[in-house]
Amino acid sequence: MMASVLQGERVTLRPALREDAAALLAILREPAVARWWGHNDLADVEEEIAGTETYVIVVEDATAGWLHVNEETEPEFRHAGLDIALTTRVHGRGLGQEALRLAITALIERGHHRFTIDPAVANERAIRSYAALGFKAVGILRQYERAPDGVWRDGLLMDLLAFELSPPP
Repeated sequence: MMASVLQGERVTLRPALREDAAALLAILREPAVARWWGHNDLADVEEEIAGTETYVIVVEDATAGWLHVNEETEPEFRHAGLDIALTTRVHGRGLGQEALRLAITALIERGHHRFTIDPAVANERAIRSYAALGFKAVGILRQYERAPDGVWRDGLLMDLLAFELSPPP
């Protein structure tokens, strides 16, 4: 497990609790977020919190999003996958990058050297943000996820090696 709380300049990551589920669900239901995260209900969010290493992203003492870490600890394949969602009220401020940088730095300290993230190909804003951190496009994951409208859409597999992580601005 990561440290219980990771503190950045403007962002705090703390382990998600079941009590956070309603606030996180409200974020996932915002139209600009739901476009990429699909339909979720309270049970979905509670399951994610219980089943994955999930962090609440706190900005200005308020819940601003969540960050999932899927860690592969097998020595021959050691890496970590990341997922992130932010409330629209904080979009465009570099806070997602700060949250990801905090998590990646902690994972590097735990011995990880490679990180992946897999936005929808059409999610250009997210792709630009991840690229600014140093993530590189690896390839297209064809018909990777079902969009909220039921149509399969492609994902973009991106990865980052520890030495490629860009420094904070």
